[in-house]
Amino acid sequence: MIVWINGAFGAGKTTTARELIDLIPNSTLFDPELIGAGLTQLLPAKRLAEVGDFQDLPIWRRLVVDTAAAMLAELGGVLVVPMTLLRQDYRDEIFGGLASRRIAVHHVLLAPAETILRERIADREVPPDLPDGEIRVRQWSYDHIEPYHAALAGWLTADAHPVDTSALTPYEAAVRIAGAVSGGTVPVCDIVQTPEPTSETVAAGVLLFDEQDRVLLVDPTYKAGWEFPGGVVESGEAPARAGIREVAEETGIQLVDVPSLLVVDWEPPVPPAYGGLRLLYDGGRLDSDEARRMLLPGPELRAWRFVTEEEAAGLLPPVRYERLRWALRARERGAALYLEAGVPKG
Repeated sequence: MIVWINGAFGAGKTTTARELIDLIPNSTLFDPELIGAGLTQLLPAKRLAEVGDFQDLPIWRRLVVDTAAAMLAELGGVLVVPMTLLRQDYRDEIFGGLASRRIAVHHVLLAPAETILRERIADREVPPDLPDGEIRVRQWSYDHIEPYHAALAGWLTADAHPVDTSALTPYEAAVRIAGAVSGGTVPVCDIVQTPEPTSETVAAGVLLFDEQDRVLLVDPTYKAGWEFPGGVVESGEAPARAGIREVAEETGIQLVDVPSLLVVDWEPPVPPAYGGLRLLYDGGRLDSDEARRMLLPGPELRAWRFVTEEEAAGLLPPVRYERLRWALRARERGAALYLEAGVPKG
């Protein structure tokens, strides 16, 4: 499992994490800052200049997940990860990737009073050999107090177990965290994601429409971008039934009738993805009462919305949008279509 120590820059995450690994048997410190430092040596300067923070690099978020999983496979036990996460979508992506590998995450938040936080930032040691160290360490921490408060006022308080460290030393904070984790006070994050595929897959999506014939799109917590309700077909499961199951799990909507097939789209493998068959079904029209009963928020969805075909073009990746576009044409014509990479064949 992972104990993820979150908090504002300067809250004492790393010093607390170092104390914590002495209190939790068979635990190891993993600092994702090292991934960021490595990327400054690996990526071209032009790419690095495009982002203000290495967390904005998709490769950093992916390498954090991959490295954590590899360390646990190598060492077992517990990883203690001190890392600030203020954007919910980044939290969802990283924790979702860990969940897909069946790695439990206990999310802890160090939450000193702001006056204490500012004092600690002022006392932070700046490496003498670090160019622009004062700006890169101390001013960076000050600049991120406001984003921290914004996250605290939104998703972060509900997601993480807070520990007020205003009057605690790092050791005392670590003792508090170790007790909360072992005592079950810090539950495992309930983010949901199916295991990453190891070969081609069959996935079933279901198109649901509102009374204005707009199509439902959902924003999953476990990956970036908008999608149709649906997911991977399990072994021995009928694809249409998989679509019904996924709709119920994601939205709470119980489809009575088996949906009709609109498109079969073969998605070619693009490493690291394996591709496979992508099926879209017509789940029919929802009335306003059914739409209001959709379950949100929940462990699988961050948001949902009904959109026109034109609006979907600005939300979906190109191939997925083409799949939707041809599914809508098939719905109009009353005949299913076969596609390859979003392009009709035959």
